[in-house]
Amino acid sequence: MSDKITPYKDSQSGKKEQVATMFNNISGNYDGLNRVISFGIDVKWRKNVLKMVAAKNPQTVLDIATGTADLAIMMSNTNASKIIGLDISAGMLDVGRQKVKAKNLSDKIELVLGDSEDIPFPDNTFDAITVGFGVRNFENLEKGLAEILRVLKPNGIFVILETSVPEKFPFKQGYQFYTKNILPLIGRIFSRDRSAYGYLSESAAAFPYGEALNNILRKTGFIDVACKPQTLGVATIYSASKK
Repeated sequence: MSDKITPYKDSQSGKKEQVATMFNNISGNYDGLNRVISFGIDVKWRKNVLKMVAAKNPQTVLDIATGTADLAIMMSNTNASKIIGLDISAGMLDVGRQKVKAKNLSDKIELVLGDSEDIPFPDNTFDAITVGFGVRNFENLEKGLAEILRVLKPNGIFVILETSVPEKFPFKQGYQFYTKNILPLIGRIFSRDRSAYGYLSESAAAFPYGEALNNILRKTGFIDVACKPQTLGVATIYSASKK
């Protein structure tokens, strides 16, 4: 299970603290490296998330593990009057705030430093909640999902975009080779944190996906759980709601 995988194996800190440190370290070149590593396809995946959320006409949106706010900024294309991005990394949020300001969205998007497993908002606050490539970094997945369920309004929509593993030959083998060998190499060349992209590929490979994650969502209390593989299964979009 990915909650046993941490960025810095010799560190005595918990996963949460290590993840915050890691993202602070790589925040400056995170966006550029992401585009290179995913060949830019991650933008299309986020647009698919946007379509699902926009169809529900939310007024309030929470983007968990918002990072540099890519998905939060994209949510400004919905009818939402208030969008909040929450992240544990101050460094990533600093980059995100610059992007929000550059797009003149500061009146609509607020970026907040906070813990996804202790969300600083009351019950039933948000019409829609999104997480883009963040749930595998939760220290306690079930606790994080339970918090998301708590702050989601009844009949609201919850959408996860996360990496997954292709099932079919030869895409599965190609994906495994790329994530195990090429992705960490790119990270070591272009990032000052040599451990970060090794952790990201290792955690992606170990994280439950497809029906396994669907079942965890159902166990947490979500309803109408469904998933849609993206681009041969290298990523998956999950959707769920609340009674």
